[in-house]
Amino acid sequence: MIADEIKRTWLKSYDDEVRPNLDYEKIPIYEYLDRSAQKYPLRPAIIFNNWKISYARLKKLTERVAANLRTHGLKPGDRVAIMLPNTPQCIISYWGVLKAGGVVVMTNPLYMEKELVHHFNDSEARFLITLDLLWPKINKLFSKLRLQKLFITRISDCLRFPLKIIYDFKTRREGITPKIPFDKEKILPWKSLFQKGPVFTQYTPNPTRELAALQYTGGTTGVSKGVMLTHFNLAANIQQCLAILHEIKNVRNTVIGVLPYFHIYGLTVCVNLATAIGATLAPFPRFVPRELLQAISKIKPTIFPSAPSIFMALMQQKDINKYDLSSIKYCISGSAPIPVEIIERFKEMTGAEIIEGYGLTEASPITHLNPLRGKKKYGSIGLPFPDTDACIVDMEVGTITLPPGKFGELVIRGPQVMKGYWNRPDETATALRNNWLYTGDIAYMDEEGYFYIVDRKKDLIISGGYNIYPREIDEVLHEHPKVKEAVTVGIPSPTRGEIVKAFIVPQPGENLTRAEIISFCRQKLANYKIPKQIEFRDELPKTMVGKVLRRALREEELRKLEDKSKQSA
Repeated sequence: MIADEIKRTWLKSYDDEVRPNLDYEKIPIYEYLDRSAQKYPLRPAIIFNNWKISYARLKKLTERVAANLRTHGLKPGDRVAIMLPNTPQCIISYWGVLKAGGVVVMTNPLYMEKELVHHFNDSEARFLITLDLLWPKINKLFSKLRLQKLFITRISDCLRFPLKIIYDFKTRREGITPKIPFDKEKILPWKSLFQKGPVFTQYTPNPTRELAALQYTGGTTGVSKGVMLTHFNLAANIQQCLAILHEIKNVRNTVIGVLPYFHIYGLTVCVNLATAIGATLAPFPRFVPRELLQAISKIKPTIFPSAPSIFMALMQQKDINKYDLSSIKYCISGSAPIPVEIIERFKEMTGAEIIEGYGLTEASPITHLNPLRGKKKYGSIGLPFPDTDACIVDMEVGTITLPPGKFGELVIRGPQVMKGYWNRPDETATALRNNWLYTGDIAYMDEEGYFYIVDRKKDLIISGGYNIYPREIDEVLHEHPKVKEAVTVGIPSPTRGEIVKAFIVPQPGENLTRAEIISFCRQKLANYKIPKQIEFRDELPKTMVGKVLRRALREEELRKLEDKSKQSA
């Protein structure tokens, strides 16, 4: 068993303004919306193209949505799936469901049939709020789903004249607007949730017990599981963020909301955190580098939560120097490591430092972040949050605490850690042991309490008896000037157990050969770590927050081996 008392060496590296222990408010997560509406009633809460809404108006609309959802039969604890891109409708629906006492099930609009059926049926969602453009996908599955009611919106529901007219005309002319069979019973327009008849009464949950979100894992390591996050889990993580990011409170901020809100990272740092500080949120339904640069120049955001893939794509724009990015003061990066040269170049252009952190769905999600003012270590995920204990344990049994510098599994405990997995007691027992969350990530801690992720435990390659960490090879490959992206996986070998295969996306216009890669790796890696196979590709499969789906590539290789085996049999 891991010792109850561990050495919190990271506390000495905190900024002076950060307390190691916080006095937590055990509140519903929507309390932050109510407070901002009271404190900043006229301040824009959301700006979207030519449409905007104040905090006072946002609060009223979400309460009307909540009242109408109850009229349609929603009861406390019922799950409501929200399958929308980053739009005002997504944010209004999110707060409305929570205020009605429902549990939000944020759903990726890009999911395919099998994923959607699993997602909706596993969560036992009663209602779905979605977009008209997604109706053809949902319609095909309707008979397989247990959904009782659908509320369907259009992008133009949150546009004003003349953009609203232009959008509707354009979509009709291009024939991309599906005809929705509204029937006033099961399939209803989203605007029906704004009828004035129902009276809103506040539902007050028990924040530490009742769920706010059933947030599904990305499925990068297997079947997507529903993570049970209480109101307090989410609220505690916001209070921790405000403690670490101590400069952003009581200052007027604008947040660029390009991270997908159906992902817990985007939901927390864009929606929940922005609302908690009374910031203006600018949602972006899709990431287009040029459009985002234009928006930054126009909107003048101060906070830019993002992912390495987004920062890298922006830095690769040839005309980036013509855009004014100087308004950005704070950048938070998570989901994957970010190359040092990107951090340095971004700071040169904006004056803002990209602060690297770490989190996972099971922890609401943030557990680590580099300090705002103190020492930042490139490649490190930073220091554990206040009241968040973290340590490295052996990978065999998971009970022996390892000293600084030793590789092992990262385990975490804190108020932001989930209640468990939905309807999966066995997997909950595996992940949560004696209040410690076993992350599945291989990591180490240095002498000053900074943590570093080495790799996923399930991604470890064992070749010829050697342990090989794919991320180490990935980082070397990224150092090659002709490499845009790279990822390595282990594939079965009859003689060595596994061998290393690298998937590489060359920089645009560059010719790259296997011999160049091997020669480069020989200068930086031990012989047993050098990729034995190399495949060049135009792109790599990724999650919506830019994390490469290493598992998908490995499964692809396994299928090839299986097909080859069948052909030779």
